[in-house]
Amino acid sequence: MTHERDGEGGGVARIGHYAVRTGDLDASKRFYVEVLGLRVGYRPPFPFPGLWLYAGQNEGDFGLVHLIGLDADDPSGLKEYLGDRDTAAAGTGALDHIAFLASDWPAMKRRCEAHGLSYAQRAVPTLGLRQVFLRDPSGVTIELNYPAEDDRPAG
Repeated sequence: MTHERDGEGGGVARIGHYAVRTGDLDASKRFYVEVLGLRVGYRPPFPFPGLWLYAGQNEGDFGLVHLIGLDADDPSGLKEYLGDRDTAAAGTGALDHIAFLASDWPAMKRRCEAHGLSYAQRAVPTLGLRQVFLRDPSGVTIELNYPAEDDRPAG
């Protein structure tokens, strides 16, 4: 398959981050930190509440998930920076889901159960891949992809 831009450079390389507008910044922080295992890191001083969340210690890629807190008392900072939009709509909208490669399914399963989170599992035929689907507090569908060998007990 040939693409017009092959060899030209300057095209899209990979996803940088995704952002979620949330009416409950604390609940979203708990989900992404306590369940998914991301960490809060550096975020520029934007004129609206929010958090940048990172996988690992490297902050050179500017975060994997950006949480945008909706400030009902003063929405002007967000409107001035990102434009006037409706408040956080629940769910993923036209975007079906966000997928992550992951490891240690048994540990994630324990965290989901400890937080009372429901999830659905699927096996991808011929790939040896376990997919786990769950939703963040804003209704965004998250897909976690684990190698099938993550099902084996430790030891």
